[in-house]
Parts: sequence; C-alpha cells; structure tokens
Amino acid sequence: MPAYGTVYGCLLNYRSALAALGDAVNAPPYQAPPKAPILYIKPPNTLNAPGAPIMLPRGVEAVEIGPALGLVIGRTACRLAEADALDHLAGYTVINDVTLPHASVYRPAIAQRCRDGFCPIGPVLPATADPAALTVRALINGDVRLEASTSGLIRPAARLLAEVTAFMTLEPGDVVHVGVPHGAPLARAGDRVAVEIAGLGRVENHIVEDEA
Repeated sequence: MPAYGTVYGCLLNYRSALAALGDAVNAPPYQAPPKAPILYIKPPNTLNAPGAPIMLPRGVEAVEIGPALGLVIGRTACRLAEADALDHLAGYTVINDVTLPHASVYRPAIAQRCRDGFCPIGPVLPATADPAALTVRALINGDVRLEASTSGLIRPAARLLAEVTAFMTLEPGDVVHVGVPHGAPLARAGDRVAVEIAGLGRVENHIVEDEA
C-alpha cells in the first residue's frame, strides 16, 4: 500500500444518498439540502491494506461496507477551475469506507468512522478512466450487495475538487473520495468483504472480531 496523505470523504454526494433522507433534509438544523460538500476525514490510523483484517469492535454486531472512488492528488491543488481540476490527479484508487451504523448525518461521526483499520485502500492507478461513468460495487462473501455508478454523483469528480480546493489546499498524496452510494451493506465477524470499481480493481479484506 503506498503512503497516502489525508483522506477526505464526502457525504451525501450520491443522489441516492440524499434522496434517502427524504423530508429530514428540510428539517432543523439545516432546513435545506447541502449547498457545499460535506466533508469528513479518515485519519492515518484508519488506513488499512488489501488482505488485512478489519477489526469488529467488541459489542458491535456489524459494520457498513462503503465502496468509494478515491481521487489521488498528484500536485498541489488550490483554487482549481473545474475545467482543469483532473489534471492535478496522480490517479485513482479504490476505497472501502468502513463505518459503524449510525443515524445522524450532520454530527461528526468520529467514533463511527475513525476506528483503526476502517479505511482499506488500494494502490494508485493511472487516471485514464472516465470518473463520471464508473461502476462501484460492494461484495460480501462473493455476493454483490450494492452496485451503483458514479453517474449518480451530485458533484462529479472535477466539480468536487474545484469546490473543495476553493477553501483548502490539497497536497500530493492527499485523497478525496467522491462518496458512498446509499445502501451500504452490513458485514459481520467472519465475512469476507470487497469493494471494486470497474477498470480500477478490487480491495478485499475480512472481518475479525476484536478480542482486545
């Protein structure tokens, strides 16, 4: 697994994920759909290699398996124009954004998203595929449990990078993942889990109950 910088996730960037909130998106505290990217960080302790175990915390029945396309920054990116945002990429990667199930979208889900090993991530692959038309899948024990396309993104890759770099600088090695589709499946101890993106590969791990 290559050395990555900061990994940023994006919430509610699939139309399916936003639609799943229903009328709740118009309720307090925000009372409207988000007008800017909702970001969170997967810190270094979450990074995990393909083939390594994902530890299921004691007392937790299952984790959500979140297939995500990662945009790997290749050169310093600040205030990018959408038209040339993708020129700043070193490539793409496949991410499994593991999280504990939780109801709240708007509160920082640190305890749910930032557990050790909760971000299996693959190698950097050349940015030759069209990021607007990639099929992403989550599999449990070989069965496809979620399939979606990046054509369902509210903010496609270039627009997302432009909006994020409008207020923060991204450095080489940083990763922005475009989001997880609605319907992330649950995996339990003993399950083999995989996320794959057509043309970019697959990251597979196994769920192990944490006895510590």
